[in-house]
Amino acid sequence: MAAKKTTKTKTTRGRNQDRARVAGGQKHEVSYEAKKTGRSATAVKKAVKKVGNARKKVEKRLAKKG
Repeated sequence: MAAKKTTKTKTTRGRNQDRARVAGGQKHEVSYEAKKTGRSATAVKKAVKKVGNARKKVEKRLAKKG
């Protein structure tokens, strides 16, 4: 029996999902968000712990405290 050939289609779903999140354990993401919001990296990490890793929620939390 011959194996089926499958073609992979590239989607942007993974990228969009990744951009919607802040990885609190990744230094480059924390520093980017800190620079973007004008807050410290520690404040970003605390916000991620408090509200989760959804970028909109993190940014909203950081804006409240600023």
